[in-house]
Amino acid sequence: MLYDQIQEAVSYIRTITDFEPQYGIILGTGLGDLSDAIERVAEIDYKDIPHFPISTVETHKGKLILGYLDGKKVVAMAGRFHYYEGYSMQQVTFPVRVLKFLGIERLFISNISGSTSPHIFAGDLVFIRDHVNLQPENPLRGVNDERLGPRFPEMLDTYDRGLNKKALEIATVNGFRAHEGVYVALQGPNLETPAEYDFLNRIGGDVVGMSTVPEVIVAKHMSLPIMVISVVSNKCYPTENIESSTIPEMIAIANEGGKKLGLIIKALM
Repeated sequence: MLYDQIQEAVSYIRTITDFEPQYGIILGTGLGDLSDAIERVAEIDYKDIPHFPISTVETHKGKLILGYLDGKKVVAMAGRFHYYEGYSMQQVTFPVRVLKFLGIERLFISNISGSTSPHIFAGDLVFIRDHVNLQPENPLRGVNDERLGPRFPEMLDTYDRGLNKKALEIATVNGFRAHEGVYVALQGPNLETPAEYDFLNRIGGDVVGMSTVPEVIVAKHMSLPIMVISVVSNKCYPTENIESSTIPEMIAIANEGGKKLGLIIKALM
């Protein structure tokens, strides 16, 4: 069933364009401006693609964009889906499977996050080296289709540390703050309590967010190399120093971070 749905979505996209992207990019909250830099071959509304969910987050454009970014062939998701929107994990991650069957060889995933490390500040970039999954559902739950991947995928070496090292070097050359870190995924949509921020720090989390890990699990299931870049939108640790943040404030910081994000992705490609 899932395999057939993927093929239907891919077949529809192929009726619009026969463009074959090499890289996939998922643009998170406040990070959609990078899509404006893509020289478009085709732009497709999510609502028109069979079995695609519809993004309900205001800052997400809800479009699949195929074209050239600095001469490289890319397909970008201008907006993603979240478990807190009411979708199942299979729906949340469905587009990742479609991108794989469109032929991408690597997936760049972006998000905004809160810092649970005393050394990471709002506006910093964090290249994810590992994750802790605290979300309540797994996208691989249910009958496994071996055409998509193995029943029990290995999660060692999920993140490309070599690519992270290159990204850190690029950030240093360009004079902005960046780190490697561990991403903790929670359900949302509420932000966390001070006690929860303290807990996340204690279990080794450097940043926390409400997305990304399901996408990573599915990409790993399909043997699709990934890199995750997180733009820190607010500092949540130490808890005695937490200041209240509004979503517009976080998005404004993410927009600034998006410029750094674009530079990193272009350089790595």
